[in-house]
Amino acid sequence: MQVVTGAMGTLLPKLANLLTEEYKLQKNIRGEIMFLKAELESMEAALLKISKAPIDHPPDIQVKLWAREVRELSYDIEDSVDTFMVCVDTHMPTEAKPLSFRGFFEKTINLLTRAKIRHNIGTDIRNIKTRIKEVGERRDRYKVDIIDIKPLGPTIDSLRLSALYKRATELVGTGPTSLELVKRLLDEHEASTHKQLKIVSIVGFGGLGKTTLAKIVYEMLKGQFDRGAFVSVSLNPNMINIFSNMLHQLGNSNYEATWKEEQFIDELRKFLWDKRYFIVIDDIWNISVWEQIHYALIENERGSRIITTTRKLDVARQIGGVYQLKPLSLDDSRKLFYLRIFGVEDKCPPNELARVSENILRKCGGVPLAIITIASVLARQKGKENTHNYWSKVYQSMGSGLEDSSDVNDMRRILSISYYELPPHLKACLLYLSLYPEDYKISTEALIWKWAGEGFVRKEQGKAMYEVGEDYLEELVNRSMIQPEAIDSDETVTSFRVHDMVLDLITCLSNEDNFLTTLDGQRSIYLPNKIHRLSLQTSNEDDVKRLSTVSLSYVRSLTVSAKAFDLSPSLSSFPILRALDLSGCKQVVNQHFRDICNAFHLRYLGLHSTSITKIPKEIENLQFLQILDVSWTGIKELPSTFVQLQQLMYLCVDYQVRIPNGFGNLKYMQEMIGYIDVESPTMLHDLDGLIELRSINLRFDKWDKSYGKHVTRLLSNMVSLKHIELYGCNGDLDSQCDRLSPGPQQLQNIQLVCGIIHAVPRWMSSLSALSSLSIALQTLGEEDLQLLGSMPYLSSLSVKVAEQTQDREKKLAIGNVHPFRCLKMFCIRQTIEVAFAPGAMQNLITFHLAFELRQIMDQFGDPNFGLENLSSLVDVSVEMNCSKAMIGEVIYAEAAIKKAVNLNPKKPTLNLVKLLVDWTR
Repeated sequence: MQVVTGAMGTLLPKLANLLTEEYKLQKNIRGEIMFLKAELESMEAALLKISKAPIDHPPDIQVKLWAREVRELSYDIEDSVDTFMVCVDTHMPTEAKPLSFRGFFEKTINLLTRAKIRHNIGTDIRNIKTRIKEVGERRDRYKVDIIDIKPLGPTIDSLRLSALYKRATELVGTGPTSLELVKRLLDEHEASTHKQLKIVSIVGFGGLGKTTLAKIVYEMLKGQFDRGAFVSVSLNPNMINIFSNMLHQLGNSNYEATWKEEQFIDELRKFLWDKRYFIVIDDIWNISVWEQIHYALIENERGSRIITTTRKLDVARQIGGVYQLKPLSLDDSRKLFYLRIFGVEDKCPPNELARVSENILRKCGGVPLAIITIASVLARQKGKENTHNYWSKVYQSMGSGLEDSSDVNDMRRILSISYYELPPHLKACLLYLSLYPEDYKISTEALIWKWAGEGFVRKEQGKAMYEVGEDYLEELVNRSMIQPEAIDSDETVTSFRVHDMVLDLITCLSNEDNFLTTLDGQRSIYLPNKIHRLSLQTSNEDDVKRLSTVSLSYVRSLTVSAKAFDLSPSLSSFPILRALDLSGCKQVVNQHFRDICNAFHLRYLGLHSTSITKIPKEIENLQFLQILDVSWTGIKELPSTFVQLQQLMYLCVDYQVRIPNGFGNLKYMQEMIGYIDVESPTMLHDLDGLIELRSINLRFDKWDKSYGKHVTRLLSNMVSLKHIELYGCNGDLDSQCDRLSPGPQQLQNIQLVCGIIHAVPRWMSSLSALSSLSIALQTLGEEDLQLLGSMPYLSSLSVKVAEQTQDREKKLAIGNVHPFRCLKMFCIRQTIEVAFAPGAMQNLITFHLAFELRQIMDQFGDPNFGLENLSSLVDVSVEMNCSKAMIGEVIYAEAAIKKAVNLNPKKPTLNLVKLLVDWTR
């Protein structure tokens, strides 16, 4: 009972939409819908309350059954509402002329059809109302709200407490980390004075050993302090108990049980005023809780120390002194594993067991809790027959729903604390990750749009759908539920992985809630009567045949792998399909796309890397489609009917795909991957309607001198734009315009590709959020430098200069008169000479320079760029074209550049490349 609200997150807004004039429902039906909406809101509130039950006190079985029934009911209601909306929109009047016979005939048929549809929705709603009353009566009959909830098994606190009292022989791999932490706590050079209060916040994945490490360091150092205490906070803390426990451990019994929090805080501050103390605050989940505790821990300039532990990175950052705990090394993992099974850490098992154990340890990923748990499961089989078979069985089940045992269940309960604290929509987002196989590298962009297509991403005022999804992902990273894999230059996570133990957890939770059903040839699961999300990842025909025993009419999301495609049921078996992902299935051809166009409910369609070569004109049938990915296919153009997809938010196509006229009508478009070929000013004018677009790539095959003002006008209208790439832009970009109004105030990235403009446009300096710019200029002059340097948040700049300024007799100097306050990366490819004066680009970290040596030697005789004056420089990369230079000049230039780099106080690294081809041509 994890995603307790089922489809309610999207259902309640849809019910509200049905009450609008657009659907013209009869008065009595509107009343039924209002009743339905009120009942479901009450049910949602009750389910949310139940979902917040502590993990140690799970709801009674009657509560779970009632919650499951409500969830399934919400799915059925949404299916009915969606079917009604699809039918109404499908039979909207056409654009036929009102006086023509065809127009009269179609209007009459549509009116009759829509009347029948409204009658059907009325019948459905009355049936649903009856079911809701039955569910409510059942709830009252069995009194599910007042059932006494008793803890099952040991509490989470008692399970975590065991980490504090492990034998020293079991604490494998803690030596180096504990010494490192001690050094950080006692290193007086990190503080302005050794008497300052110092805090270290240990942060990491659940089960990584944060509590154990904190306890070890506490025992090592507490003798050096006047007073010490080790207190646990946990998810739902009782602050009175925490403060009284702290006072007791500190040796102060001068308090009363009736005291309020303020009295405890005052007493703690008075007691610690003249003492050097060492306190560990373990398992902090909320910064507000830390702030309450922090009030009591007075800064008395006696060199006191505090350790905190948390799973949340943002909490650790706000506390300060972040120490990210790393997983155990493979060697330490192996020692801990064998110690738990065989009693000694240097045991050498038979080769066949050693191979399996290495695979098991790889899946445990260095998490001590996982290693100990799996080792405990295997230890029970020690000495029995078929040990190898049993170990292999456990290995195969890891990450995909481990077999039940007390140890595994205890591990899951510890790991799941982070999960139970999530709001319902984030729970759905996390459970959806059970779709992916273990060790899968998940693309951030692809996942967020899949979340959006599934209806998990909620609309938020002032934010694009993708931005909301980014917040969701950041929160899961912050809670250590997923692990970043790749991070780009602006610290955005571009891909990530799910730890195998988290995958095991969410797979079990997903199965329990009937959230996602996966057939992959490995997981042996019971197929529910109603499948809502289906993932086919197997080539085993017997596995797929199992689907014939259940109805597929409730499936709203279908993902099929290439190896499963030929065995998958026909698309007509899924009448209410909302999300379809056939990416990578080369068997998908044009005929399949024509069939897909009959799936009227589709919101998400993924056809990446398929064999499709043409989009059928019938795609206009998909009036609810929001996300479409047809990249890496043979598609060359979009049909004219494509512009009828009024709900489309995301489009990913290959760069050579032609966009039809009227593309600007897609007013909800937020993201487009691919180029728009501009053939006339009219096309630019047509794009004015894309006011929600966040990214656009425009390609000009033939530049017209009038394009400059049209591009400027377009940018002024695109208020949501964050990225723009202009391919083939030449000449003038209306540089006389000082600012864009209202303009894309969120624009962060401008790329001018395969084109050369006369000067830096003046309006660029008005883009307050611009952080990255790539530009090719005819010449680079003082005014250009002033404009570029005045951009307040520009952090990455790439400039290519086509020719030197006429009659220039001296180097173009960049100094402290050109602020470049935030610039960290600067790349210049030039035919002119620049030099950095003292105080230039004070935050520059990376510098890349490309130049022709012969030209520099002829003009100045000395390749001196003033690299020694860049005070923050870390990396220098130089491409020196030597095609026309003599050997002696090359040697001299190389020595001069190395000397300048060595004179730099930061001693940056140098990567010097000598080219023999003339790249300036």
